Amino acid sequence: SMNADIKESFEKTKIAGSVAAGALDEVNKIIKPGITTGQIDKLCYEFINDHGGYSAPLFYRGFPKSCCTSTNHVVCHGIPSDKVLKEGDIVNVDVTAIKEGWHGDTSRTFEVGNTSVKAQKLVKTTYEAMMKAIAILKSGLHLGDIGSTIQKHVEANGFSVVQDFCGHGIGQTFHKEPNILHYGKSGTGERITEGMIFTIEPMINLGNYQTKILNDGWTAVTKDKSLSAQFEHTVGITKDSCEIFTKSKII
Repeated sequence: SMNADIKESFEKTKIAGSVAAGALDEVNKIIKPGITTGQIDKLCYEFINDHGGYSAPLFYRGFPKSCCTSTNHVVCHGIPSDKVLKEGDIVNVDVTAIKEGWHGDTSRTFEVGNTSVKAQKLVKTTYEAMMKAIAILKSGLHLGDIGSTIQKHVEANGFSVVQDFCGHGIGQTFHKEPNILHYGKSGTGERITEGMIFTIEPMINLGNYQTKILNDGWTAVTKDKSLSAQFEHTVGITKDSCEIFTKSKII
């Protein structure tokens, strides 16, 4: 059985993770053409606050908002604003709740109204890639196995994996070792061990994998302006599998 420290870290992360997931469940209720990314931010801020937590991104290294809203060709770290979402947009909302000193980090890509078949396939493939990687997790697995599983599924569907950003260890700090690359070669890299907690958060592009950062110093976009989708869970490694700490109550 798990040692007491691991058990406690899993319990605390699950509490924070359920708050973060709950915020995204609330976002799901309001996603429609005509809302702004700022409204999404306000909703996430208030939900996390109302549930006894606070938003990790707010003021983190100077980030001005409580969540990231990354629309269409924005890969990650989009800053909420008065930008109005339109029919056919896709938007990733990334939230991290801190509760009792522990972090829960999760993101989902939402479809706004009716989206194109290509956008739907991109979103579906991204979610599947994350879940396929989660399905293989267990103590002793190599980090490269995670990246390889994601990359194979994504490339088989004709999309590309962003290489400039990765998942990360998480706990009482927001970002720590190990880095979780979403591409790679199976059987390579560090072995994961029971008790490790980290995020898996593949960013997948319709076109080329290359990204660039806009002048605001945060917003990452696809260089070729193609669509990008992302999903993220925080997981904890057990002997034979893993626990997902950021499960939705609705999907």
